[in-house]
Amino acid sequence: MVISTTGAVVTGLGATTPLGGDAASTWAGLVAGENGIRPIEEDWAVDFPVRLAARLKVEPTEVLDRVQARRLDRCQQVALVAAREAWAHAGRPEVDPERLAVVVGTGTGGALTMLGQHDVLNASGSRRVSPLTIPKQMSNGPAAWVSIELGARAGAHTPVSACASGAEAIAMGLDLIRLGRADVVVAGGAEACVHPLTLAGFAQARAHSTRNDEPDRASRPFDTGRDGFVIGEGAALLVLERAEFAAARSARVHAVLAGSGVTSDAHHITAGSPEGQVRAMRMALSSAGLAPGQVAHVNAHATSTPVGDAVEAASITEAVGPHPAVTATKSMTGHLFGAAGALGALATVLSVRDGVIPPTRNVDDLDPGITLDVVTGRARKGPLPAALTNAFGFGGHNVSLAFTPSP
Repeated sequence: MVISTTGAVVTGLGATTPLGGDAASTWAGLVAGENGIRPIEEDWAVDFPVRLAARLKVEPTEVLDRVQARRLDRCQQVALVAAREAWAHAGRPEVDPERLAVVVGTGTGGALTMLGQHDVLNASGSRRVSPLTIPKQMSNGPAAWVSIELGARAGAHTPVSACASGAEAIAMGLDLIRLGRADVVVAGGAEACVHPLTLAGFAQARAHSTRNDEPDRASRPFDTGRDGFVIGEGAALLVLERAEFAAARSARVHAVLAGSGVTSDAHHITAGSPEGQVRAMRMALSSAGLAPGQVAHVNAHATSTPVGDAVEAASITEAVGPHPAVTATKSMTGHLFGAAGALGALATVLSVRDGVIPPTRNVDDLDPGITLDVVTGRARKGPLPAALTNAFGFGGHNVSLAFTPSP
C-alpha cells in the first residue's frame, strides 16, 4: 500500500436533479440560470406555510426497471440513476472489484419509506407493513445498491453529516485513493425527502422560504430579501480515479480533485461557526498545495438563509479573499441536503473544465454586508486555475473541496 499526497482525477459525472435527468442537462440548466423550483400541488399542501419545492425534472421510474424501482426507496433510486450515468461517462473502467469503492452520503436516507410505512402501520396494522421496509429505509442503502450494481468490493461507505454528506463522501473518496485502498471510487450524495413532516419541521424552524406565490424567486442567496432555503431532491456522483490508473487506460479527465478539508465546529447543533468554515477551506488549499490567490472561483454553500449566507461570505473572504468569482447554484436547484455538496462539486468540476461559472439567480439587491464578487445575470467565462466548493451541515459539519483543471 502506497500513501500518496497527490489528488484524484475525475473521469465520470452523473446526476438527476430539479434541472435535468442527467449531468449534461443539469449543467446546461445551471449555465442558463434556469429555475427548478415549483409549487407543491398535492392536497396536503393547501394550508401549509410552505408550498414549494425543487423536485426532480425526470422521475427515476422513467429510467429504472419497474420491478427494481419498486424495491428501492426514492433516495436509492436517484443514487442508482446517477451512478449508472457516472459509470458510463467514465467509460466503465475495467478495475479489480477489490480496488473499487463506493461512498454515497445522505442526510435522511430512506425517510419517505420510514414515514410512509409508519402511516401504513397506524392505519392497517403490522401485517400490512412492507417486508422491504428495512432495506429501503437504511441510510446506507444508496451506497449498498450502487456497490451491488458495480460489483465494488473495496468498501461501501455512507457519511451522514447533514447537508455536508455528499461533499464529505467525495473527500472520503479522495482519502481512499491517497491511502492506496482503491484505484477507483464512485462518490457523491443522494437525497429525497420532500414530505409534509420535513416541510413542517423546517417551516417551524423558520429555515424554509415561504415565498409560496413566487417559486421562481424563492431561493435568493446573498440577496437582502432572502428568507430561507427551498427543499430539493436528487443525486450527484463523481467517478474518482488514481491518476496513474486513469492514464493507463487513456481515460478522459474532466478535472483534478486536488485537495479536501473536513472540520467540525463543536459549537452548536444548527448555527454554523465561521472559524470551522475557514479551517475547512484553508485545509483544502493546503491539501491541494494551493495558495488563496490561485483560487479564481468558489461554488458557495449559500442556501439563502439570512444568517448562513452572511457567515459563509465572511468566511470565504477570510480564508480565500474577496477576489474569487462566487456563485450559489442552490438559487436554481433548491437545497438537496445530503446531495447538495456533491452537486456543488459536479458543477465546480464542469466550471473548471469548461471555464464557465453559472450565475446566481434572484440577486436583485446584493446584501451590502457581502463584499464578494457574486456572479449574477449571465454565466461568466474565463480560465479557472483553481476552484473551491463548500458544503456545511447542521451539527457543525464543514467540507471544502479544491479542484484544478486536467493536466
